[in-house]
Amino acid sequence: MFQFKQFTIHQDRTAMKVGTDGVLLGAWADLKHAHRILDIGTGTGLIALMAAQRNRDAQIDAIEIEEQAFIQAQENIATTPWKNRIKIKHVSLQYYYPNVQYDSIVCNPPFFINSTKNPNDIRTLARHNDTLSHKELINHAKRLLTPQGSFHLILPITEAWKLITYAQSVNFYAIHLTFVHPTPCKSPKRILIELSLTQKSYCEDNITIELERHCYSEAYSKLTQQFYLHL
Repeated sequence: MFQFKQFTIHQDRTAMKVGTDGVLLGAWADLKHAHRILDIGTGTGLIALMAAQRNRDAQIDAIEIEEQAFIQAQENIATTPWKNRIKIKHVSLQYYYPNVQYDSIVCNPPFFINSTKNPNDIRTLARHNDTLSHKELINHAKRLLTPQGSFHLILPITEAWKLITYAQSVNFYAIHLTFVHPTPCKSPKRILIELSLTQKSYCEDNITIELERHCYSEAYSKLTQQFYLHL
């Protein structure tokens, strides 16, 4: 169980637990003007719940392919004040054809490519992109976005550049990149990415997680303080 300020995440059924990537993305994504939000691969429901807390007017859909994660997300959302604004659906992105489009789409995607598989099949599904390639992710996000919508995700450096390169080849433009440094002395390990179907002014910045062990940077604390109990 992971306790946030305004909701609780139970995660005993799911392979992928609450982690820095998901919290970062849920706090960083620009959702303030979105009327409809989609969370792809919701897992425990964490990012959908963060979106609901941040945007009190948005309707949020969340999809999840893995059955136990889908059930757990339903349970986590049912105990919150936003349960009537979040709908969880047990479906893969490739077969998800709603009758609406989204102003914002958020995804903490599987990112391991051509690497050694974990013998635990559920964890493998959550961490590897065998069932959802990054090209598929881009193509389906384009399909589901409104013309002025934006797509937010987080990836390791190498995979991020590959995805950005492919996205731009199909006219899906990177408009905001935030490089995530574990500490001030370490190179970035992740990139937070915002993509748009229209070319806009480009923004690039950095964020550092910890100044030293368990001592969070001011920027990270400010970004996540409405969620973490200890900030």
